[in-house]
This record gives sequence, C-alpha cells and structure tokens, in this order.
Amino acid sequence: MPVHNADIARIFEEIAELLELEDANPFRVRAYRNAARVVGEQRFELAERLAKEGALPKLPGIGEDLSAKIQEIAATGTCALRERLAKRAPAGITELLHLPGLGPKRVRALNRELDVHSLSQLVRAAKDGRLRALAGFGAKTEKRLLDAALAQLGTTRRFKLAVAGEYARSLVAHLEKTRGLQNVVVAGSYRRMKETVGDLDILVTVSSPTAAQAVMRRFAGYGEVKKVLAQGETRASAVLASGLQVDLRVVPRESAGAALHYFTGSKAHNIALRRMAQAKGLKINEYGVFRGERRIAGDTEESVYGVFGLPWIPPELREDQGEIEAAGQGALPKLVRLEDLKGDLHAHTKATDGRNTLEEMAEAAQARGLAYLAITEHSRRVTVAHGLDPARLARQVAAIDALNARLKTFTLLKGIEVDILEDGSLDLPDAALAPLDLVIGAVHSSFKLSRARQTERILAAMDSPFLSILAHPSGRLIEAREPYDVDMLSIVRKAKARGIALELNAHPERLDLSDVHCRMAKDEGVPVCVDSDAHSVGDFDNLRYGIGQARRGWLEKDDVLNTRSLAALRKFLARGRF
Repeated sequence: MPVHNADIARIFEEIAELLELEDANPFRVRAYRNAARVVGEQRFELAERLAKEGALPKLPGIGEDLSAKIQEIAATGTCALRERLAKRAPAGITELLHLPGLGPKRVRALNRELDVHSLSQLVRAAKDGRLRALAGFGAKTEKRLLDAALAQLGTTRRFKLAVAGEYARSLVAHLEKTRGLQNVVVAGSYRRMKETVGDLDILVTVSSPTAAQAVMRRFAGYGEVKKVLAQGETRASAVLASGLQVDLRVVPRESAGAALHYFTGSKAHNIALRRMAQAKGLKINEYGVFRGERRIAGDTEESVYGVFGLPWIPPELREDQGEIEAAGQGALPKLVRLEDLKGDLHAHTKATDGRNTLEEMAEAAQARGLAYLAITEHSRRVTVAHGLDPARLARQVAAIDALNARLKTFTLLKGIEVDILEDGSLDLPDAALAPLDLVIGAVHSSFKLSRARQTERILAAMDSPFLSILAHPSGRLIEAREPYDVDMLSIVRKAKARGIALELNAHPERLDLSDVHCRMAKDEGVPVCVDSDAHSVGDFDNLRYGIGQARRGWLEKDDVLNTRSLAALRKFLARGRF
C-alpha cells in the first residue's frame, strides 16, 4: 500500500500529541512536530525514494532515529512508537485532539480531572456544566467545545486541501496508466479549491467499454484502497487507508461537460442553474441539458453555460454568491493566476525558525519565476522561533544588502514579522524598523481577548508609521484554532485609511484571509498580498493554495499587491509611511 508524505507527517504529529499527553520532554515533542513539518514540505515522495534508492537524502532536523522511523512507516504504514503510545493512552482520547480549541494540555486536564476521553463523554460533561469548573475553561469555552464536539460527531471527517491534493494527484497518476483512458479530472470541492475536502469525485472518459472495465479494475486494485464500497460498469466508490472516500465515474464524451459541472458543484450553484433551466422549459443534470428528450448541450462546460447565455464560470466562484448574476451582466472578475505573482512578501530563514539560508531562499524563489522576496523573520517576542532583537535584525539587514549586491535579476527585500503586543504596540522599536523595506505585523498571543479589545489592539498597531502588511489577519488554524473574535470590517477600513495591505497567508493550515474577507477587502479597495510564509524552499509551492483562496474571494490581478513590479511595490510601501 503506497505511503505518502502526508501519512508519515500525520503519524509524527500523532506521536507528538501523544507524547504531550504524557507530559513528555518538550524538546522531544518539538522534534516530532518539526519532523512532521519537514516531511510534509518535501516535493518528492519519501517512500518512493526509499524504494528506488534504498536510502533517504539528508533532511533538515532529521537524525538517525527519525530517519529510521520514516523508513519503518514507509515499509509498514505505521510506527511501533506510535502504537505503544496509543495503547498507553485512554481509549478514544485521540479524537479529542482533533477538536478545535483542544490542545494536548487541555485534553490531559479533561482526562485527569473529569475522566473525559471521547467526544461523547465531552458532550455529556459540557451539558452537565462540568467543564467550566476546570481552570482555564469557563462557560464560554464550555459552550464552544460543546458546539464543536456536536458538529464533529455529526459530520464526515474532512481533509485539508493540500492533503487531499496529495492523495488526488497520486491516484490520478495511477489511473492515467490505464490503456484507453482519454481524460481524468478531479471535481467536487477540491476543484473549487475549498479549504477542506470531504471526499474526492473523479471523472474519466475512455475510448471503449473495455477501457471502462479496465479503469474500474485499476481503481479497485489501487494499493491505497482500504475498502471498496461499490463497483459497477461505470461507477465505483472506495475508502482509502487515510479514511478519504473516493467516488469514480466513467462518463460518456457527449456528457463530459455536464457531468463535470454537476459533480463540481456547489449544490447551491447547481440548484440556481436548475431553476434557470426550469424557467426555460429545460432539464439539466449530469447527462446534459435537455429540451424534452433531446440533448442540446453537455459535451463541455462552456456548452452548458452557453444555453443560458452565460460565459463559463470558474469553479472557485461556484457558490451561488452572485457569480451567476455577474456572468449574466458580463461582470465576472478576471481572476488572479499563480503566474501573475511577481514576488512573495513573507518568508523565514535559518536566522529564526526557517530551514534554509538567505541564498537558498533567494535561489528557490527565483527558480519559481519570482522577481523579489521579502525576508521577514520573527521578532524577539517569539522566543520559540529565536526571534530577532534589534542587533540581530541589523546584522541580517547588512547580510541582505551584501547578497543583493551580488544578485543580478532578483531582489531580496528587508523585512520583519513583528509581534503585535496585547496593548497594540509593536515588538521592536521604530529605530529598528526604520531601515526596513517593509514590516509585517502579526498577532501570535492573547487570542482570547474580547472582540472590542482584540479589535482595538490591531487598530492601534496599524497606527504605526512603519506597518506595511497585517499578517494572517484572523489568526485561525484550519480545524485546529478558531479565528479570534475581531471586527474585520473595521480593520479593513483602517487598512485602507493607513495604506496597509492585508495578507492572504497561503499556508494550507491557515489560508487566512478567508474568501469572505478577501471579497470584503476587494470591495473596500484594500490590496491583498498572497504570501507563502515559507520556512523552507519547498514552502513556495504553497502559493498555489493561496491563489486558489484568492480566486474564491473574487480577487483579480490588480487586487493583489505582489503582482506588481518591484518599482510599483516600492511606491506602495513608501506611500504607506506617513
């Protein structure tokens, strides 16, 4: 059974969580968390490399012990340490670790103080009012955890977009080897670039019935399939070892566009189009658009929309949020593309918690077609990341100047990701910030402030004459940490007034700004920058997820700050300082 980097990373993350539940040495816990991140960042499959070459390349932070565990997971699909830790943990407790707002420390408190070790037990304890009595919980936390637990008990597990993408690409590559297969495409929420994916819908066209049978057999025989739920001549459904469900359909060429439209969704978008069809006396489904029994469209998506006098609508917009009306008025946005990006304005190096040097980050960014890259290390408040104080920042500025003197067609910008403290002040003095090209401000602590205080904190920080960009503005981590409570419209309007851009952090665990807030920024005329938040050279690949989110937020090239030339960017940054 194929083992992907996402599988190895997930097991390392589980080991870290289980160790933390046991109150293990924090350095050991951190080692496994770092290993999970390093593995997840690799652009090649470690298990495939091991199978071909018999050894792993040198990976940052991965010593002999962790390397041996990677080989063990690649060979067996699991790890003896993870299994031992899971056996020692109370049954069912690991499901609590995946609940937003519950980290290992809180899970440990719930288990030790209230004997809670499952979602259902958490629900009972919350309904009884027992959680609020624990130190660090309270009535609001109790209600929030109750709602999250009830939601999780009632829904199918969802996968982050990047993780689902890894499984999708591997399966598509497997199916593409089928003789007679003409086309294969992943539809559903994955095609719409949703932040999380519940399942994968894969559509294929083939040259003959024999090829259809072959692709069904190849799908069912895929090494990662754990259980085949159904299999027929043109449809099959299976659950992968990861728990991700995949539905495969062979569709006739004359219906390929209609099927792609139907299975891409969203449900709300499809219903809206169906109502338009009914108003015209037509029927629309996955087989085509019909007038009576005659198919009048369906071989392409363009033909489906064309029946209604509409242009093709990009998948990322198909949420019934005004896209059909905009299409009808000829007012669809010309959405930003990955190739439109000229630079990346948020990256880290070995100077703090990154894994590569200045030179290596510059080379990797340039290799991806970028013209500039801002180096924005953490400031001193983030001690866990070895944040920079003024003296170390000054030394890095000098190093960047020296490297820029050698670079011919690429520019490193001097920046910092400075902490916004609880009172709204910045973590470094103005004298340290003044020599920089740009300053990114970020909230990394005190997430539980009231809406009024959190908003006041950020608005106060935006009064700094040096702040250029507000990083990951809601502070959320998808399915791990809820966004802090903040008046986003007030922040967007303050950004407009102060000449500050808002970041869309492209890391798959953040994708922050949300699509809703991207559209808010667009409506208010505030530029958004799509940044990788790269901590290694491989992290620049995350930009594609940021672009997907930007497209969901209706952003066009001119709405995105880092699509501008370096000269135009410098003009914006200079304008913001008044």
